[in-house]
Amino acid sequence: MTVKKKIIVIMPAYNAEATLERTVSDIPNGVIDEIILVNDCSNDRTLEIAKKLNLTVITHNENKGYGGAQKTGYREAIRRGFDAVVLLHSDSQYDPAIVPQFVSKIIDEKFDVVSGTRMLLGDVLSNGMPLWKYVPNRFLTWLENLVFRTNLTDYHNGYRAYSVAFLKRIPFEHLSEKFDFDTDIIIQAAIRKIRIAEIPHSTRYNQENSQMSFGKGVRYGLSILLTIMKYLIHKIGLKRQSVFQGVE
Repeated sequence: MTVKKKIIVIMPAYNAEATLERTVSDIPNGVIDEIILVNDCSNDRTLEIAKKLNLTVITHNENKGYGGAQKTGYREAIRRGFDAVVLLHSDSQYDPAIVPQFVSKIIDEKFDVVSGTRMLLGDVLSNGMPLWKYVPNRFLTWLENLVFRTNLTDYHNGYRAYSVAFLKRIPFEHLSEKFDFDTDIIIQAAIRKIRIAEIPHSTRYNQENSQMSFGKGVRYGLSILLTIMKYLIHKIGLKRQSVFQGVE
């Protein structure tokens, strides 16, 4: 008898009252077993709306950041024995209607890591991605493919799915607490030669769901470059980094 796999959506949330209900309602029925909303110290009605929607809610006592919220969700998914996790933003930037595609890649096609890509449909700029995000994305993705010997089209996409078995293998607790957590975790897959699937999708940029300012974007790009530098220094043996240990 085939045992049904348990699928959970992890949804980091910070002040998502304007978009949360629409995001949840757009997830197709019958695909996932549960949604865990990680409330990262919101000061609006996010918690109230999440309870009304009957979501499982974990609330931080202090703001831990985007990466910190993911860590809380993944820790809970592991603890409770789920098989696969879909990371879905609560701000409606990524289309929840294609959650089944992410689940299928993990469950049916046996990928351990699935990432969305905004770069294959040709509409990323017309859909509102600012040039100051687009140009660094292209450069950093090119550099990361070169360094980590991958062939991804969008290293910096926040629409993801992971097998829980993969999450157990990597030191995600020691990765960034901030926006660069997504890149850190893809790097963990790349250096372990994990198969990574990409799913093309459109992105919806507008004022209510844009959470990264220009200043944060600059800091994000610099943090990615620093991570790449640390990996190269680790690889040539000048200074070993614990997060890269045991994979060469």
